[in-house]
Amino acid sequence: MSTRLDQLLKLVKIAGNDPLSHYGLALEYINLQRWTEAVAAFDATLAINPQYSAAIYHKGRAQIAANLHDEARVTLTQGIEVAKKQGDWKTADEMRGLLETIE
Repeated sequence: MSTRLDQLLKLVKIAGNDPLSHYGLALEYINLQRWTEAVAAFDATLAINPQYSAAIYHKGRAQIAANLHDEARVTLTQGIEVAKKQGDWKTADEMRGLLETIE
């Protein structure tokens, strides 16, 4: 029986240009506390869709967990602007709150 991670890795191979498949993989890496791999999967998500504000938020979370605080500040600061431009105020507020935890 394959694991959820195995299934998500297969999905990414099949649907490589689908940001949701990379996003799902990244969230699974977060669940497994594999922070560096999570950041890389969020980067893949954002390479396909740079406006994916939820991916930006969770990338910031993973960077904080990996003690990449400087990178997280940049990610979240840029992410707040992306979210605000889309009218995604809830995610912008969540990113602002997360940013405040590392400042």
